[in-house]
Amino acid sequence: MSIGDIAGLIAAIAFAVLAGFLIYPLIRLGKLFDQLAQTVKDSGDHAIPALDEGVTTVRQVNKSLEDVNKISSAASTTAGNIGALTDLYGSFLGKPVIKLASSFYALKSTAQSFMRQRSAEQAGNSAMKPKATAAKPKGGKE
Repeated sequence: MSIGDIAGLIAAIAFAVLAGFLIYPLIRLGKLFDQLAQTVKDSGDHAIPALDEGVTTVRQVNKSLEDVNKISSAASTTAGNIGALTDLYGSFLGKPVIKLASSFYALKSTAQSFMRQRSAEQAGNSAMKPKATAAKPKGGKE
């Protein structure tokens, strides 16, 4: 063996040792990639049912919102109808009731005025009439 052969043999052994040291991290890196691939697959497997449940939930919420919209529309229509009915009763019954109340007020005022005038006349007539007084006996027995 020549010196060149020995140097080649040393270089080959050094390369084999270096390759041996590099294989272990590469094997670990391969296992890491396998675990990463499995994690991504599991995440996808769990994400699809979660997304399906989310879609189902959104559909149910939309259905509930449609029901709420129907209810609020009916309530709005009912409020409008009640307002129209109130206006109808106000115009139909309000004016006659106001006229009736004002008639009763006028009748009451007239009656009170008549009673005051009559009581004033009676007071004036009684002031003009002399009062009859009975004479009391002085110091005597009754």
